[in-house]
Amino acid sequence: MHLDASGATAATDRAGWLRDLVAQVLFTAPGERVHRPELGSGLLQLTFAGASPELASTVQFLVQGSLQQWLSHLIDIESVQVDVEDAQVTVQVVYAERRTGQRFAEAFQTSTFGAGP
Repeated sequence: MHLDASGATAATDRAGWLRDLVAQVLFTAPGERVHRPELGSGLLQLTFAGASPELASTVQFLVQGSLQQWLSHLIDIESVQVDVEDAQVTVQVVYAERRTGQRFAEAFQTSTFGAGP
């Protein structure tokens, strides 16, 4: 949720809504939601594990599984690529909206999530 230039509640288009849903799954820690404790990928917890190829593979597996579990009724996951450098994890997700077939490629970084979109 955010405000537009006039100070009113801003609306988002469907593409923005889907991107926000993907971000919600990525950056929600399992157990964080009271009524959906299994929602989330645990991505933020892994940023403190240290950079390694094993961590990148683990994150890729967790992210892809979480997105398929929670959003498969809305999107088809085409690919997930994870880059780990120091304490920053970058996740690139390519997906298609099921309803229209429109493809999207989005990148999410753990270091910029807390600072806003």
